[in-house]
Amino acid sequence: MTNAIVQTDGGARGWPGRLLRLEGLALLVVACVLYHRTGLSWWWFAGLFLVPDLSFLAYVFGRGAGTLAYNLTHTEVGPALLGLVGLTVLPAALPFALIWAAHVGWDRLIGYGLKYASSFDHTHLGPVGKAAKAARAAERISGSRS
Repeated sequence: MTNAIVQTDGGARGWPGRLLRLEGLALLVVACVLYHRTGLSWWWFAGLFLVPDLSFLAYVFGRGAGTLAYNLTHTEVGPALLGLVGLTVLPAALPFALIWAAHVGWDRLIGYGLKYASSFDHTHLGPVGKAAKAARAAERISGSRS
């Protein structure tokens, strides 16, 4: 399944990239406001905020497994489904869905997108980490040749 996740050139740049980051901000703010309305402690929020990043541990089993685990825990689908469960069947699930959604929104806001199996640093929002530094350096070099 992860063989279908391939790197494309770049990622979301310009206005599309800014809009995707703005969507991340919107998701973060809405999730935080709704969490506040639950009346639960912000200590719970802070303590659970980074739980989706435990998916990094799947990289121990290889790049494909890590990419799949990361992407499954960093898309809006999981928090939305858990939120639906919280609203319809198990109200105790709702705060967890909101914390999870806030985490996904935060990641999008700061430029961390869904991973490509080609490299941990390649995301649908563009390169991050070492790949971002390399891309900026390449742009400076190609810009100086023009």
